[in-house]
Amino acid sequence: MDDHKRLDPRLNPTIENLARAIYVVNRHAKTAPNPKYLYALKKKALLKLVQEGKATKKGLHFSNNPKFSQQQSDVLVLAGEYYFHMPPTKDDFDQLPHLGSLNSTYRNPKTHMSLTKAKILLQNYVGMKEETKPNTHNYRTNKARTYEKPVFKRLGESYR
Repeated sequence: MDDHKRLDPRLNPTIENLARAIYVVNRHAKTAPNPKYLYALKKKALLKLVQEGKATKKGLHFSNNPKFSQQQSDVLVLAGEYYFHMPPTKDDFDQLPHLGSLNSTYRNPKTHMSLTKAKILLQNYVGMKEETKPNTHNYRTNKARTYEKPVFKRLGESYR
């Protein structure tokens, strides 16, 4: 089964393909240079799936990595055959059962989709675009470097 050829993100915004795309984006967000955008894309897509009735909120889990060493809960969302966690709202605490600690034996199914295809699919689904900033860290654009001869001093002499 070759997902790269079978999945064209512009043509197939099915529940299963969207869940795969969210999985890929979530997996890459942990090491991405811009993780905030990827996490925002994941959250927006999950919220839209829940609002449309294509995904369901199953309950609350204790977070494995709580902020400031405080106990914290995350919402467990089922989309297709994939489970995801997202931050809870105040209504979630009233409406959802608490499932306790996270079951570390369960794993989502493996999938093969490029991050680019996953981002395109989710961006088209939620209508969100990534803003790119110009590269300001390149020293050659700001000023031209000139060659300076190295200065050699005798042992014990000051460089100043």
